[in-house]
Amino acid sequence: MKIIDLRVMRGPNYWSVKHPKIIVIKLDLEDLSQTQTNQVPDFFRRLKHTLPGMHSHRSAEGIEGGFFKAVEEGTTFGHVVQHVALELQTIAGMDSGYGRCYPAKEEGHMVVVFSYQEERAGEYAAYAAVRVTNALIKGEKYKLADDIDRLHEIREDEYFGPSTYAIVSEAVSRNIPYIRLNRHSLIQLGYGVNQKRIQATMTGQTACFAVEIAGDKNATKAMLEDAGIPVPKGTTISTLDQLKRAVNWLGYPLVIKPLDGNHGKGATINISNLKDAQRGFNEAKEYSEDVIVEQYISGFDFRLLVINGKFVAAAKRTPAMVTGDGVSTIKQLIDKENQDPRRGVGHEKELTKIKIDKHTQNILKNLNLTTKSVLPAGEVLYLKSTANISTGGTATDVTDLVDSYNILMAERIAGLIGLDICGIDVMTNDIAIPLNEARGAVLEVNAAPGFRMHISPTYGLPRNVAEPVVDMLFPRGTPGRIPIIAVTGTNGKTTTTRLIAHMVKGKGYQVGYTTTDGIYIQDKLLEKGDTTGAYSAEFVLKDPTVNFAVLECARGGLLRSGLGFQQCDIGIVTNVSADHLGLGGIDTLEELARLKSVIPKSVSKDGYAILNADDDLVYAMADELECKVALFSMDEENPRILKHIAKGGLAAVFENGYISIFKNSYKIRIDRVADVPLTFGGKARFNIENILAATLAGYISHFDVQDIKTSLRTFIPSPSKTPGRMNLFKFPQFEVLVDYAHNAGGLKAIGDFVNALEVTKKVGIIAGVGDRRTEDFYELGRVAGEAFDEIIVRLDADLRGKTADEIIGPIMQGIEDVAPEKQVKLIAEEMRAIAYALEHGEPGSFIAIFTEDVHESVRMVESFKVIQDRKVLVD
Repeated sequence: MKIIDLRVMRGPNYWSVKHPKIIVIKLDLEDLSQTQTNQVPDFFRRLKHTLPGMHSHRSAEGIEGGFFKAVEEGTTFGHVVQHVALELQTIAGMDSGYGRCYPAKEEGHMVVVFSYQEERAGEYAAYAAVRVTNALIKGEKYKLADDIDRLHEIREDEYFGPSTYAIVSEAVSRNIPYIRLNRHSLIQLGYGVNQKRIQATMTGQTACFAVEIAGDKNATKAMLEDAGIPVPKGTTISTLDQLKRAVNWLGYPLVIKPLDGNHGKGATINISNLKDAQRGFNEAKEYSEDVIVEQYISGFDFRLLVINGKFVAAAKRTPAMVTGDGVSTIKQLIDKENQDPRRGVGHEKELTKIKIDKHTQNILKNLNLTTKSVLPAGEVLYLKSTANISTGGTATDVTDLVDSYNILMAERIAGLIGLDICGIDVMTNDIAIPLNEARGAVLEVNAAPGFRMHISPTYGLPRNVAEPVVDMLFPRGTPGRIPIIAVTGTNGKTTTTRLIAHMVKGKGYQVGYTTTDGIYIQDKLLEKGDTTGAYSAEFVLKDPTVNFAVLECARGGLLRSGLGFQQCDIGIVTNVSADHLGLGGIDTLEELARLKSVIPKSVSKDGYAILNADDDLVYAMADELECKVALFSMDEENPRILKHIAKGGLAAVFENGYISIFKNSYKIRIDRVADVPLTFGGKARFNIENILAATLAGYISHFDVQDIKTSLRTFIPSPSKTPGRMNLFKFPQFEVLVDYAHNAGGLKAIGDFVNALEVTKKVGIIAGVGDRRTEDFYELGRVAGEAFDEIIVRLDADLRGKTADEIIGPIMQGIEDVAPEKQVKLIAEEMRAIAYALEHGEPGSFIAIFTEDVHESVRMVESFKVIQDRKVLVD
């Protein structure tokens, strides 16, 4: 059994809209002699022994323990891989939970789908699950710990830390979207112009000078001391001679720590002799050139948290410790403590497991102890000199106990340093007593304080300290989103996208939009190519100048990685017809429709799905939607339209030569079709459909009817405005159309347009795209044979794995079957085919060029037109 295909979904997708973060794998099972778990002797026992935690996995019906029962009674090995992949992630602190599997279309293959929290961990879990399952089938030993350790490493490297997770979760609960900008903690909250950024607990509003001050412990201490805030007396040194002078001046006990340290690294406390002072100095020098020596303040370690100038939480921190029982060794006591289910690796749980590191070894050595020593019953041993949660310490919430003097002091400190999120480390015997009366002191100010001790304290009340952060970044009523209109379909989606973007721009918005020819920000082409996937959508949503997004969404991106956003305000489906079938597991029109339906299914509940009521597959999508629905049709008497508006629904129709909107029992006429340039005098009926969809999008977006009409009148089809979409050129003796249509549906639509023209001869330059099916090539030939008097067959530069004969043969056969008398010429190279047609253009004829390279084709036609125009002038 092996993986032959793996896809990572990062947004709503073909396999699941509600579970956007999933791994999709295709398994080859052909090397398995048995296909069911109950056919492999002892398989169930081995699985239970290896992964006992899977006992809690539910069956498809939701029965706890149902998965093990299914394995015992007999289930597929794809089902096992699915559950093993989920369990491995759960063990490593990344609980997921969603999955399913089913037979693939190919014999001996299965499709397995399961969710992930961290993308790289999900990929690793997929391959590890296959290895584990194969070993269990064969009865081979398998070292599962290596996979768990690797997954833990990935989690610590890339998964959100507890602080970041808390802020992101709070934002999401308020319908504020987020985008991860790198593998670490740099996060964008919100879209476009409304975005804010965080990195752990630093925000885009955190002043860099404040961070520098907080990082300079001497500067911080001086500022606080000048403001009358109690701080320990101390100095900064860099040599052992300076250390001796500092000891003589300050006396014992002392604290020695690196000037630029954090998280307690390199710090030594409660130093009572010169030997320990020298050792502490050397440890601090490993982290910083300069070292702080200051008085040791006795008491307890407290952290006060101030956000946006207001005190929000406080925690008492206790270093990692064990309590003797008179029997167990220190190592055994630590192991017992680490068995606490609240302790995990790194930040995966509210507490971190205690490690016996160099620092702990030094503490034991100074006390004449080893890990094999037995502590007397009741004796407490602190294993770290600092109380950081990340080194195994514990936290107790004391927010409600903090004296008002200490609250004011904390808020003053945050203001003095200039931090919007500020953690203040205080040493005192009682935080309920004013610090100046308790002879306590402020030890440090932190520019990026961790939230774990507050959101998941070991003891006491958890505090939602992420709430004031999001309140600060997005005050109530401040938007975090921008309007998003998503457009999909087989044909017409690019024109519809461009028309809507033009309409939106006319309303004064700064528009970002994606199409099959590039990404545009405020009408400037920033990236060329087919940009209709998740990356391109995020490109627009990450742009800080954009306040409205119009996104074309094609099948390829949906199958590769899903949508680049979780929800949109308006989702449009223009139509569904045969194209790209046989690719990516999409073999039928029904499957293609299901893929396209991801867009309307991703519309927010208050938003609208705009659907083509003349297309059975598109209209049927409405049955599965939770959002509102608007319909469009070329027939105002369409029963679906009449039924919809009778229920108070919204629709757009082509009636009596007008683009009109039905709202309740009223008809709102937008404009006469013949006056809209995109319709070419009403002859381009397929563009009327695109206009209906775009008009609805504008109306739903609360654009004035007159503004919509103006947009329709001013959207002039041209190579610059609509490259490769109905680019019409008038030559002295004939006309030329350049269009990107590359499937039978698109070709038929252009053919209907040409048939409505009064021309002497219709010439079509056609080609089949190499990754299509033989029947698609044949149908292309049939449509061309019916539409044109003369046909020139060419080839794309990239045949996508096909031979020329495999493409040309079926096309020729399709033409032959419907129009054996038609003149057909084969000119393989595109530019030569175009040149031939232009050079032999007959008076009154119409040449339709279906192009692969839009820009080069347009350039050739324009160059040829210049030459022809000059000839006319000379003559």
